[in-house]
Amino acid sequence: MHFVTAKSILSSKNGMNLYRGCSHRCIYCDSRSRCYHIDHAFENIEVKENALDLLNYALAHKRKKCMIGTGSMTDPYIPLEMELKNVRKALHLIYEQGFGFTVITKSNRILRDLDLLQKINNKAKCVVQMTLTTYDEDLCRKIEPNVCTTRERFEVLKKLYDIGIPTIVWLCPILPFINDTKDNISGILDMCIEAKVRGIICFGMGLTLREGNREYFYRQLDLNFPRMKEKYIRIYGNQYEINSPDNSILMKLFHQKCKQHGILHDNRKIFDYLNAFEEKHSAKQLSLFD
Repeated sequence: MHFVTAKSILSSKNGMNLYRGCSHRCIYCDSRSRCYHIDHAFENIEVKENALDLLNYALAHKRKKCMIGTGSMTDPYIPLEMELKNVRKALHLIYEQGFGFTVITKSNRILRDLDLLQKINNKAKCVVQMTLTTYDEDLCRKIEPNVCTTRERFEVLKKLYDIGIPTIVWLCPILPFINDTKDNISGILDMCIEAKVRGIICFGMGLTLREGNREYFYRQLDLNFPRMKEKYIRIYGNQYEINSPDNSILMKLFHQKCKQHGILHDNRKIFDYLNAFEEKHSAKQLSLFD
């Protein structure tokens, strides 16, 4: 790891990244793309040493309460977090100042912070977003080697539901000729149904590849899926959007099963829900006459 001094911490949409880079080594990671200008080894985590001071200042000067998000570029629950505890410190600030919180992660390390997540959810709103890509545990270890498996994430989703924290699943990416099967999509959806997730985000059955993440992805294909790289190059060339040949069939299955079980599956409605701040008033509030 290495430390940097950041100029700001919240984006225009109130997202934050306390770290840059990741050690999960997911083979498809878009954050490796050169357009994000990570000018150091991706696994050499960049730590924003003044992030908490910046966050405290930003929250104190917000005119309106809102949802604060993290995890869009770097999974905040990397192993380093267990040592530095910057996410936990940020959660304290978010709770103390009455903001809502949402996070995208693949890690069961989030269980460490259940107490704070519950406190935020009792006061405002907390939503945990979990990425699921494959029902097959062995395949999961190949495409997401340094993070907990799908089964472990499923257990997290169930635990969150049990304590009243709503969950959203990201069903992506789906890698053509690797995890783009009816059995895999059905298996993931069955987990979501059992875990009573509120919604599932899916932009289609495929992935995106561009300069930086494409090269890493192809190296991992050579290591784990012999001759698959050549098949991708032959079919897709240098396309940015890589869609499964079975995209329409799998998307139909996805929408039908979500509708059948009352799971939100309209991306726009899910993002509206994630962005909507909710303040929960105590039943013990004083009346105007007290």
